[in-house]
Amino acid sequence: MSIDSIITPNNITFDTIKIIRLKKIILILILIVLASCKQETKPNIQKTAEGIKTNLKYAKGFSITNFESYKVIEIKNPWPNAEESFTYVLSNNKNEADIINPIEKIVVTSTTHIPALELLGVEQTLVGFPGCDYISSNKIRKRINKGLVRELGKNEDINTEVLLELNPDVVIGYGIDGNNKTFETLQKANIPVIYNGDWVEDSALAKAEWIKFFGALYNKEAVADSVFNTIETNYLEAKKIALKAKTKPTIICGAMHKDVWYLPNGTSPEAQFLKDANVNYLWSETKGKGSLALSFESVFEKAKAAELWLSPSYYSSIEAIEKANTHYTQFEAFQNSKVYSFSNTTGETGGVLYYELGTARPDLVLKDIIKICHPELLEDYTPFFFKPLK
Repeated sequence: MSIDSIITPNNITFDTIKIIRLKKIILILILIVLASCKQETKPNIQKTAEGIKTNLKYAKGFSITNFESYKVIEIKNPWPNAEESFTYVLSNNKNEADIINPIEKIVVTSTTHIPALELLGVEQTLVGFPGCDYISSNKIRKRINKGLVRELGKNEDINTEVLLELNPDVVIGYGIDGNNKTFETLQKANIPVIYNGDWVEDSALAKAEWIKFFGALYNKEAVADSVFNTIETNYLEAKKIALKAKTKPTIICGAMHKDVWYLPNGTSPEAQFLKDANVNYLWSETKGKGSLALSFESVFEKAKAAELWLSPSYYSSIEAIEKANTHYTQFEAFQNSKVYSFSNTTGETGGVLYYELGTARPDLVLKDIIKICHPELLEDYTPFFFKPLK
């Protein structure tokens, strides 16, 4: 046995006592650190923990992950070419959440958000909107007329004072680049803002699937699933019916704005409608994002003999088209009065219904186009949005 390992009262030196005291001090410090670690509260939200993902079949711009006492929504693509995503925690526990749900008071900023509220049966939670005259929903118009939905001005210049007074649980916004001073002000006032990117999706069914986003806010996931499944089924059934068509009419879209003719590129959701309706869209082979911007001459050369003209910008009559540009009269579709638009289907105060409901109900849009292009396939169907211009 080593002499260094034997310590007795008779052989303790002064240096040995210092070593013993130092060891005791170190031991006490270790115990203090361990005790403090035990007393630390664990974070309420562990975002790295494994959760259950909500099934999304088409939409790519958001995700929903469900945990035992909360859920996490990630907005992945809030605007074109976005370089950042946004994550929000939803819970009925204020200590856990960025947003308390179910939502009791909401402000939305686009008419495309309105149908989701009505389809989920929560339209009574809407307390404010920028540009109430654009809303066509009968249920929400009644609430507006009763003063239950406040006017917030224009989207680019929202009345922040009124919005702060409303103090909603959440504001559903949209942006083209993420720069919005109003939203920044709201967030500083602890009013959460969620960017809705439904309009960035690349297919009609993907846009419609954003009802599941609203379903998560209201704890109405089952209702949202049921609504979307019905819309999807109707859409796919209509697509199958269109395949029975024996002919494919040629289609031209859009109109001139100043010196440029804008029409859908071949990979756009609008062109997807035409493809699913089994028609010959003359620019179906084009690719890219955004609209095609062409000269009148190039459009006329290719589409002079087009059989049908769909969505001629905002024009609401044949006469208005002719007054805008007499060259339009050279198209055979114009000469044969085969021009169809959704601009005349409006709500009580003039809001175009297509801009409100068209995103949520792509099944109706597709059926409209099939009825116009292949009337024999849907004999008992009356177009909902599109009407012939007179």
